[in-house]
Amino acid sequence: MAKVAFTAPRVAGFKCPADKQQAFLWDATAPGLGLRATPAGKPSYVFQGLCQGKTIRITIGSPAAWTIPNAQAKARELQRQIDEGLDPREVRREAQAAQEQKRAAEAAAAEQARKDAAAAALTVGEVWAVYLEARKEHWGETHYKDHVKLARGGGEVAKRGTRGKGLTIPMPLHPLMALPLGTLDAPTIEAWAACEAKTRPTSARLSWRLLKVFLNWCAEQPEYAGLLPVKNAAATRKTREALGKPKAKKDTLLREQLPAWFAAVRGISNPTIAASLQVMLLTGARLGEVLTMRWADVNVKWRGLTIRDKVEGERVIPLTPYVQALLAGLPRRNEWVFASTRTVDMDPKNVRRRARRAEAGGVEPAAGDVKEASESGHISEPRSHHNCACQTAGIDGLTLHGLRRSFKSLTEWLEIPAGVVAQIMGHKPSATAERHYTVRPLDLLRVHHERIEAWILEQARVTIDAKAEPGKAHLVVA
Repeated sequence: MAKVAFTAPRVAGFKCPADKQQAFLWDATAPGLGLRATPAGKPSYVFQGLCQGKTIRITIGSPAAWTIPNAQAKARELQRQIDEGLDPREVRREAQAAQEQKRAAEAAAAEQARKDAAAAALTVGEVWAVYLEARKEHWGETHYKDHVKLARGGGEVAKRGTRGKGLTIPMPLHPLMALPLGTLDAPTIEAWAACEAKTRPTSARLSWRLLKVFLNWCAEQPEYAGLLPVKNAAATRKTREALGKPKAKKDTLLREQLPAWFAAVRGISNPTIAASLQVMLLTGARLGEVLTMRWADVNVKWRGLTIRDKVEGERVIPLTPYVQALLAGLPRRNEWVFASTRTVDMDPKNVRRRARRAEAGGVEPAAGDVKEASESGHISEPRSHHNCACQTAGIDGLTLHGLRRSFKSLTEWLEIPAGVVAQIMGHKPSATAERHYTVRPLDLLRVHHERIEAWILEQARVTIDAKAEPGKAHLVVA
């Protein structure tokens, strides 16, 4: 092959004859360096050498991108690789693969850095919303509402007791919701607990328990686990001591208070609320279990009452005579036994009209503002009516849950078996025999439950008039 010293004019003027598919110009300075041209294409530097007994040819690049000295240096490098027993083609492929791996690693590192930054910016409130959505189907309605309520912010117009002028306050967990999840460490939670315990220790203790379970859940999720300490930051002694231990409540009705309590409750103008309070006392059921009772749960034929509880899902207790009379006297407005009668219309025009009336000192909504049942369909917590009734009866400090406590306490007068009372109230059996060997059918429970109801009504001087209409009862004054 004829060789010439490459110069810029020679390289620029080299052309491929029209009658040939390709033509080469070889450099006399760098061994193996050549310039390849085709009739239609642009010329390019190539390297040609003998590798492992075979002729190989490698494209270096275009003269527009490579200067003559650079192309000569590259040809010498490729020849050195051959002299060292390497195949330049394999060397190039390995270099390209290494470069691709490097780019992929850099891209992965950048993506991980982006994810880490996004994760570090995640607030407790954002993860709390994901947590509630993930666990909602495993919780009861009340438990889910507790999570929503205790994280709620304030600033909304209070619906009760303020004539539309007061604002709600933030709930205990709300101050933590805006914090980045990664900053939720033990000192932060301890400071929060100390602050909340000063004003509302009971709500703070419930919030703390929910928070501990939330952090345990986060620790099990790969996307959140790396943001939190290995140990649950809420499970520290300092936090527990700051919130204190809950005090056992002792509010309960005495036997001597039963006549006054029944007289005051039966005097409540709303018969649905009056009936719900009496059912709470006579069944020992929880507030939510009574208020969410449906007509489908009332079995008049077999005298059974299905209670949807938080322990076993549901239980069936006897439908005792007085409770049956109370329920028979209630109107059937919808599926709920203790149905709500109305709520304030949220039409914008009526909202503005109520606001103007509130500013003028009005309290109750006008009749035209009320047109439909409440969102849930059943009455909400009747605390205010019960407090008024207790005030009328001269009874201090009796809560709605105290009615459940009263049922249990009053049964002590009759020496009813503890397992019977626990089954009626929906408490878990406390002994092996109770859990695995004792089975009490509804008719056996009825023997004890009707005895309990009859004794309470006797002490309260209340009876059912057999000649009265179904559901009507009258008070017998001693």
